[in-house]
Amino acid sequence: MSKTPSAVHKSEGGTLDKAIEEMRSALHEEAQPNMDAEKTGFLVDIPVELQIVLGSAEMTVSELMALQRGSTVSLDRRIGEPVEIMVNGRLIARGEITILENDPSRFGVRLTEIGGSIKAE
Repeated sequence: MSKTPSAVHKSEGGTLDKAIEEMRSALHEEAQPNMDAEKTGFLVDIPVELQIVLGSAEMTVSELMALQRGSTVSLDRRIGEPVEIMVNGRLIARGEITILENDPSRFGVRLTEIGGSIKAE
């Protein structure tokens, strides 16, 4: 069974949560003319892992072992429901799948919810 976002957060002792909240506050504050670039500039170079979660599924080990090429795994989300945008295992936004206008052979995610109002499902 995979870790939920809250389980990931708890296992890391709160340090990640504090860092994310500080980054979120710094990145979402309105730019102020007297804001020192030296104080905030370091944030933009921090590497993060971004994941788009289409859904999840639970199955037994025997069902997992029976999977083969051509098998279909049923996810817990329906077509059209929002996908989750995770940064370093933490839910930060939700969005909808879209086809890129400049390259119709690729898809992307248009953000529909972001920030503090997001609650893990």
